[in-house]
Amino acid sequence: MDVNTTEEQQVEEIKKWFKENGKAVILGAVLGLGGLYGWRYYQAETISAQEQASDAYNKVISALTAGDGQQAAEDFIKQNEGQAYAALAALQLAKSQVEKGELTAAADQLRVVQSSGDDALKAVATSRLARVEAELGNFDEALAELDKVTADSWKANVAELRGDILVKKGNLAGARDAYAASIAAADNTLVQMKLDNLTQ
Repeated sequence: MDVNTTEEQQVEEIKKWFKENGKAVILGAVLGLGGLYGWRYYQAETISAQEQASDAYNKVISALTAGDGQQAAEDFIKQNEGQAYAALAALQLAKSQVEKGELTAAADQLRVVQSSGDDALKAVATSRLARVEAELGNFDEALAELDKVTADSWKANVAELRGDILVKKGNLAGARDAYAASIAAADNTLVQMKLDNLTQ
């Protein structure tokens, strides 16, 4: 607009501009406010769902700790399949089953955790599954499970567990090598004691 135009001409220019662009401005404002409301609603629903899952998880774990929550845990895991809480509940259920001597059922739960998307939980489940397989006498399967744990932070633990499994299998030379690898990855007096006991 020209600075020298009269007030009436400025009003006419504004009316003309609004007539040409008014619908777009209103539509943009409606879409913007609608998007903002939708995003806030989505966030509120997501937080609410997470809080409900957290509460349900805590109830399941309390029931498992009390010794009577196995069915509730299994139902929770099925209902929340693919979620982190389901994997955590499966780990707790497997622990409870191991304590009761239900090793095959525990192995099944640990396999559920292995299919989760969380690499840290997978490593925990895989190492525990190796222990369970070893307790079942499936030494080759246990060792194969350990091969799946490749993270550097797990090297010492995996090597120690490999040594324990090889001792049970009767392969003392392999166990010595595994314990030595564990000590090389992280100095551990307990593993050193295991290695020293093998040489006696």
